[in-house]
Amino acid sequence: MHLEHNPDLKPYNTFGVAARARLLARVQCAEDLPRLLDDLTLAAAPRLILGGGSNLLLTGDFDGLVLKNEIRGMRVVSEDQDQVRVRCGGGEDWHGFVQWCLGQGYYGLENLVLIPGTVGASPIQNIGAYGAEVGPRVACVEAMDLDEGRHRHFANADCRFGYRTSRFKEGDRDGFFITAVTFRLEKQPRVNLAYTELRDALHQAEVAAPSPADVAETVSRIRRRKLPDPETIGNAGSFFKNPVVSRDRWAALKDRHPELPAYPDAAGGMKLAAGWLIEQCGWKGRRVGRCGIWERQALVLVNHGGASGREILDLAHQVRESVAGVFGIWLDTEVRVV
Repeated sequence: MHLEHNPDLKPYNTFGVAARARLLARVQCAEDLPRLLDDLTLAAAPRLILGGGSNLLLTGDFDGLVLKNEIRGMRVVSEDQDQVRVRCGGGEDWHGFVQWCLGQGYYGLENLVLIPGTVGASPIQNIGAYGAEVGPRVACVEAMDLDEGRHRHFANADCRFGYRTSRFKEGDRDGFFITAVTFRLEKQPRVNLAYTELRDALHQAEVAAPSPADVAETVSRIRRRKLPDPETIGNAGSFFKNPVVSRDRWAALKDRHPELPAYPDAAGGMKLAAGWLIEQCGWKGRRVGRCGIWERQALVLVNHGGASGREILDLAHQVRESVAGVFGIWLDTEVRVV
């Protein structure tokens, strides 16, 4: 396998931050990984697993081995009259995969359309948007255990999915290289309209009986209106998670801030809108040096050109401190900081 020495990582992160790595390996099949691990020097090096770089903030050079997931391929592994299981390589583009599924008449991922990144990254983050998460659709995750040098299969329950997290993010980050994910999808066109903004947008468009394709098109339209294109301006989408608080804490906050948007969390708490909290603190559209907050969505930090990862991280710290000072809530980052 070809190893790149001192590669420029700017093309591989959607923030467009300049950084370099000591080594980079492009992994195009699962069999590449054992060969890498056979090299004791490479096996012992610090490692960073990279998909699309769309949920990553590099704050400096990486003195180790970057494993770039480029494993491709999509195929049906089983199906019946109502459901189908589709296995997809970890290096496939997520948005492309969702579009392919829709084109085949396989449903359940349409609310997650246009999310940047790779298929292999989707269970790590348990990506979610517009009332849906990928976790319930994951049947199996295949991964190479880089510490033990063996392939492993994780059933859904073993992935420990949570809000924007999983075992691959919390306990085993960079310990598992996800080679493929198998998804459970529907062949009957049932749609998820739980998210109010999506439901309202379909109503305004006078779509009385929306299809999965209608949902995907509407979600795409909303995302393009609210979120910047990484090809145009560097960003990693939502930088912060929506905080979850107890119902008592929410009631107290609601007394002081009657317009505070919130919705019930699956665990029994209340999930607050982090973008609203940030906007109330005066950050929306604000520019600080070469970076800033997106003018249409306060959850998104942007690189206006030439900002370093440290500059963007400093801005994130300022935002967190501001929200904590006004609301007493510390926002957690959704983006991985390296």
